[in-house]
Amino acid sequence: MARADETETEDDIFSPRKNDAFLGHEEAEKTILDAWNSKRMHHAWLLCGPRGVGKATLAYRMARFILSGGEADGGAGLFGDSPNGLYVDPENPVFRRIAGGGHGDLKVIERKYDEKKKRLQGEITVDSVRTVGNFMSKTSAEGGWRVVIVDAADELNRNAANAILKVLEEPPANALMILVAHHPGRLLPTIRSRCRRLNLGALEEHQVVDLLGRYCPDMDLGDRDALSGLAEGSVGRALQLHEVGGLELYTELVTLIAALPNADVAGQHKFAERFSAADKDASFATITELLHWWLARMIRFAATGQAPREIVDGELPAMQRMAASQPLDQWLEVWEKINELMGATRGLHLDRKQALLNAFFMLEETMRN
Repeated sequence: MARADETETEDDIFSPRKNDAFLGHEEAEKTILDAWNSKRMHHAWLLCGPRGVGKATLAYRMARFILSGGEADGGAGLFGDSPNGLYVDPENPVFRRIAGGGHGDLKVIERKYDEKKKRLQGEITVDSVRTVGNFMSKTSAEGGWRVVIVDAADELNRNAANAILKVLEEPPANALMILVAHHPGRLLPTIRSRCRRLNLGALEEHQVVDLLGRYCPDMDLGDRDALSGLAEGSVGRALQLHEVGGLELYTELVTLIAALPNADVAGQHKFAERFSAADKDASFATITELLHWWLARMIRFAATGQAPREIVDGELPAMQRMAASQPLDQWLEVWEKINELMGATRGLHLDRKQALLNAFFMLEETMRN
């Protein structure tokens, strides 16, 4: 499963190019396999769902299977006439060439890395997709299919989306396009209508725990369990949180919130200072998302009375005290103000430390008043 952050490289062991682990989406895999076995393989598939649940992993899994001639390494079916899964062994030459980015019949469209800004571009431009039509219409380099993966299709700009649409309108034979989409509603309706859609939902917590054990064998079970709760069914999100120390950040955040309205001012300053440096973009993004998420859970608890899972000790009593201190509409207003503050801080490069201190102050004042 791929991580959800934007620093992944092709050498990353979590990259979907190299990942042979796939859990929780057996029905989606069966749907694809049934289409292949029945000779009704649609020319375009749209894989939808939250970030980090396995969409890109499934896209590469499909590509490996098809470029291997539709012969999975997991064995034949009941009567020996069809494969029973899309799995291709990592030692298979097709797997290794795709992992290395060297298979002539696979083209991957994704955001390019901006060398000047030292980060991925914000969108997929038309320059990245100009050659897709020509690629798909050519004869296969190895006598089989040609496959294009767009990851992610909802990152295509308008011109790039129109270029993809043109290919979808006149699909060549033995050519497959796989579109990954985190937000399919952002795609052109004409693109959506020309694809067969598969929805991949969140993973079960135990599946996230199992995958974390595979990817991070040195992580203890308690941390894996806590990260699975924070990630809400996205192993990509869990891996991203692990990389930036998200569990430790969350624990410290909850400790400071739990002290309110008797604020630990020194603790707040020390905590907020950690995010003030220029190279702390990822950590600040993580802590703002965790704060947003914690407040949303508290508000949901206040509205429904249904207690959420306690990920770290003390957070449920903190939610209970906070929810009881003010009416729901007050907390909704504070939640919106804090989200606006954090969004402006990230977008306008404002003082991060002061933004976090202001957020703690808003929570404290609301509880007191």
